[in-house]
Amino acid sequence: MKGKLAFLDRWYEDVKALARRRSAHYWLSFISFIESSIFPIPVDLMIIPMVQADHKKWWKIALNASVFSVLGGIAGYFLGLFFFETLAVPVLEKLGKAEYMAEFSDKIEEHGGVAVFAAGLTPFPYKVITIMSGALKINFAIFVTASVIARSLRFFAVAGIVRAFGPQAEKIMKEHFAAFTIVVTALLIGLYLLYKNLSGH
Repeated sequence: MKGKLAFLDRWYEDVKALARRRSAHYWLSFISFIESSIFPIPVDLMIIPMVQADHKKWWKIALNASVFSVLGGIAGYFLGLFFFETLAVPVLEKLGKAEYMAEFSDKIEEHGGVAVFAAGLTPFPYKVITIMSGALKINFAIFVTASVIARSLRFFAVAGIVRAFGPQAEKIMKEHFAAFTIVVTALLIGLYLLYKNLSGH
């Protein structure tokens, strides 16, 4: 990565290094929290080597990441709600995520909470979701519910794949995880829409 975003390469390697420390679980909590609003490196990067180091704790690692990611998402929501122009926009521009703001705004206006869920599960930047949800005043309960389900599904899927495939997991994540999450998201949304139509709601 070159130019003004070259610092992301250094952060990428630093995050992987944190996963090898004895204090990795504390760092996972911290990274999961700040990744939801201001940090550009995906939490998955810590989950993979941590699960490889201790397969038995895969669900605890996934749960840790899920809980603190949602808590960080709530912080991002209020960042967007109260400080969108002064803080949120400059942060997203610095991280190279500014172009996603208009894209997510359009999705929210059309699909509401379903857009939050879909974006939270897929590789779409979660920090954009949290900040824009606050800025657009998305119903807070819907935002939290969609975030809990989406982030849990994502991190448990990552940890589960690592537990199952071991050293090959990182390669699988890089090559196929985006497609995997998109397919799962499409399937879940399809089931939701089917239920909604059948129930008449």
